[in-house]
Formats: sequence, structure tokens, C-alpha cells
Amino acid sequence: MSFKYKITSSYCWYNNKSIVVKMYFINGVPFTFDELPDGHLYDRDLCEEADKNTAYEIEDLYKTSFYLIDEEVHPCLFMVDLENPEDMPDEDFEFDEEDLAS
Repeated sequence: MSFKYKITSSYCWYNNKSIVVKMYFINGVPFTFDELPDGHLYDRDLCEEADKNTAYEIEDLYKTSFYLIDEEVHPCLFMVDLENPEDMPDEDFEFDEEDLAS
């Protein structure tokens, strides 16, 4: 049985708690985020959920992304055996078999 990585996400404060983002993690390590639409800070439930989670700074994501790149497990850059690839943040990160062959 081969090891598979798991993608999770949660709403977190980012950049000195100036915005809430949807942060994506691979086995608990943050690797990217989605920005939320304007006005998201007026959503009390969303902000309360972010309050429950770790807040991240730009440098945090920089460090964890480079760690994942060094280990060749950054799912946006490398083919990684994922337990739940449908939970990746965007279709743009899917690998096209034709691109890999060239």
C-alpha cells in the first residue's frame, strides 16, 4: 500500500489578521490560499471560524512552500499521490498527461 497525502482547508486570518483566506494544507502543512470576495470581513460566522484557526503571515507560507518544494511534495508543482485530489484549490493545478509526455 502506498502512502497518499491528504488535502484539507480551513478559513484563517492572513497578513497581520487583515484578511480571512481559505488556506489549503497538505498533511497539515499550508501551501496556498484562495482570497475571499470583497466584504468577507462583514461575515461574522466566517470571522469567528477564522478566530478558531491558526493565523498565518506571508513569511509562514513562504517557508512552508519552500519546504514542500525541497521535498518535492508541493501539490501545485509536483505530481503527488493525493487521497482527495478533488479538494485541490483550483483546476489549474491539475496535471495534463500530454504536458508531462512532452
